[in-house]
Amino acid sequence: MSERLPHEKGFHISWDQMHRDSRALAWRLDGRGPGDGTWKAVVAITRGGMAPAMIVARELDIRTVDTISVKSYDHQAQSEAIVLKSPDQGLIGDGSGILIIDDLVDSGKTLKVVRDLFPKAHFATVYAKPLGRDQVDTFITEVSQDTWIFFPWDMALQYVEPYRGND
Repeated sequence: MSERLPHEKGFHISWDQMHRDSRALAWRLDGRGPGDGTWKAVVAITRGGMAPAMIVARELDIRTVDTISVKSYDHQAQSEAIVLKSPDQGLIGDGSGILIIDDLVDSGKTLKVVRDLFPKAHFATVYAKPLGRDQVDTFITEVSQDTWIFFPWDMALQYVEPYRGND
């Protein structure tokens, strides 16, 4: 048997699965905000954090939602993480009472950049890999570092060869 390429150890996430896992994240975060347990706002890390942030905001009845845009990938290779767009500073302050949501923590570079900006925010991701786990406060599912996650917004329906070949 030949060695598999990194992207061939894939974890495929459907829209239904993303919705279920994002709702589970909301349930885990419910009542955990500072003070009375409520959150002031949700900040989605674009682009992957937008779908789970929308679901978490809906489930927890959080009406104030903003984004932070961090670029840490060029095509499929990681690069230095840089902030392209920041959330409303008057809203987020030092991050106290703010949920920062992303789809995945991989190496942790993106979350580290955002955590350095907003140290008191609560960081939550739907999926986590071991190298980045220490950058996230709450997550739902851990996958191995060498697993490539295929998110529903990155996929199209098409035929796939069977794992063991085609004979």
